[in-house]
Amino acid sequence: MAAPQTLDRTLTALADPTRRAILQRLSSGEARVTDVARPFSISLNAVSKHILVLERARLVKRRKVGRDHYLSYRSEPLDAAAKWIAETRSFWALRLDTLERLLREEDDAAKPTS
Repeated sequence: MAAPQTLDRTLTALADPTRRAILQRLSSGEARVTDVARPFSISLNAVSKHILVLERARLVKRRKVGRDHYLSYRSEPLDAAAKWIAETRSFWALRLDTLERLLREEDDAAKPTS
């Protein structure tokens, strides 16, 4: 299971629509930072801050070639978050199913017998 800090960083990174759009763009392949920033109506500096959040979450990897910076998508943190979500959903679904069964049994026991 992902460490809590790793999961927190991943979910924080995914919480912003600009960062999700950046990841969507990078899911089709590596791109230069300036190309990633181009479609956004915010400054390059603002996009760079979003990229930094994605890098801290390890969802994006940066590669430098001369003066150019290339970004690529890394799926491992997202895969770990998806696994955590599935495990948590399974955990609670089992408990809620058990609770529902117990409540139905309690209701059935409380019904007057004819």
